[in-house]
Amino acid sequence: MPQLVLKVDVDTYRGTRIGVPRLVELLRRYAADATFLFSLGPDHTGRAIKRAFRPGFMQKVSRTSVLSHYGLRTLMYGTLLPGPDIGRRCADLLCGVRDAGFETGIHCWDHISWQDGVRGEGPAWTEREMVLAADRYAALFKAAATVHGAAGWQMNLHALRLIRDLRFTHASDCRGWRPFIPVWNGEEVNVPQLPTTLPTLDELIGVDGLDETNVHEHLLSLTREAPATGHVFTLHAELEGMKLLPVLEKLLLGWQQQGYTLAALRQLRAELDPVTLPRHEIVWGTVPGRSGELLVQGAEIRREALR
Repeated sequence: MPQLVLKVDVDTYRGTRIGVPRLVELLRRYAADATFLFSLGPDHTGRAIKRAFRPGFMQKVSRTSVLSHYGLRTLMYGTLLPGPDIGRRCADLLCGVRDAGFETGIHCWDHISWQDGVRGEGPAWTEREMVLAADRYAALFKAAATVHGAAGWQMNLHALRLIRDLRFTHASDCRGWRPFIPVWNGEEVNVPQLPTTLPTLDELIGVDGLDETNVHEHLLSLTREAPATGHVFTLHAELEGMKLLPVLEKLLLGWQQQGYTLAALRQLRAELDPVTLPRHEIVWGTVPGRSGELLVQGAEIRREALR
């Protein structure tokens, strides 16, 4: 059976505390697996206000009703209110996700700091952020993290190298169409990337007549034909774990009816051999419905060109 991987990005304290338990309950009801990627440090969501000057951001905010999804208190964290430490306050909840049988991994230390800053930062800053997250994860779970999924699909070369050096076995840091080994400006970083292949709900809702009542039908139309390596769908604890939970339930039912096994990233990784995976450039690009640039899978590179 083809696989459809569910990747859950957990960005905020509220999403961790409220959205994650709801998602765990729903996924278990449908016997669906998933990978939960946690933000492990302070919630500074309120600092995202500076994104108002980014082209397309305010349009996205108006389409997706940020206040109703995130709540007023969350939108003040890091500005008018101190940002709660997610890893410390939610330690039992995070470990409970693993104990329920789901794959867990690292999203970031500070979501806003990473998403808005990593592209322009150097090795020291990048290593600090990643080591803080890796150390917190190891302290909570009593084991090293094996999977990484970058906040906002934002990375730099130093971060990709650290994915390798910190011994992650797989990552989902970009958008694309099939698993690959990333190549950044000619440098191969030999950790498989399992990119998000489908649009997210917040990229679709409010565009071309799509809303909470029919967006699932559009997504299901995109998955009628299964690619050889299946699909990876990214959802968010703050969205599908709360207001959009009924939409996710329709998707789970629809994907099972289409014949998919609802899996975690680790199942997809287990089927891959890094030696034979294609090599692709990893580059900056845009995705419809999302403001700014993010990392995307680029052109395939022949192996002889890397020698």
